[in-house]
Amino acid sequence: MQSILQLPVLVLNANYEPLNVSSVRRAMGLVLHGKAELVLNGRGVVRTPSDSFPCPSIIRLGCMVQRPRPRVKLTTREVFRRDEHTCQYCGKRTHQLTIDHVMPRRYGGGHSWGNVVAACAPCNRRKGGKVPSKARMRLRRKPCEPRPTASYRFGNYTAAHSNWQPFIDGW
Repeated sequence: MQSILQLPVLVLNANYEPLNVSSVRRAMGLVLHGKAELVLNGRGVVRTPSDSFPCPSIIRLGCMVQRPRPRVKLTTREVFRRDEHTCQYCGKRTHQLTIDHVMPRRYGGGHSWGNVVAACAPCNRRKGGKVPSKARMRLRRKPCEPRPTASYRFGNYTAAHSNWQPFIDGW
């Protein structure tokens, strides 16, 4: 079982823009040091031998944090998520997928968002190290980098933490 101090907490910027997800321990440290304020307590209290503190679910930083626009990292998990766990050649929806380079690396195709897609093992074997047109295969949709909206970045958490939804949907 996960400790209450390890549970996720949504961290908002001073303008209520979702920044990241932190642990309860880190969030409580920010609140107790006056760097953040509690927005939503949906978990009760955390007790110490001498005191008890509200257990945050959402906090807001006191000062505005300037940061560059986030980008989605190119990982296998994110490629599968972008392609909705669907083979981009045959359209089969499965969790047994592989990564395929549309333009094979040996022909100069890089490992980038525009060149990688999710493919089922049979389609990946059939395509081999060829270009899709040579293998007589077509992509269902053109690969591109996903937009890092708040709902995309924090969408995995909203099922378990429905009280975060209003703060994520606005961005």
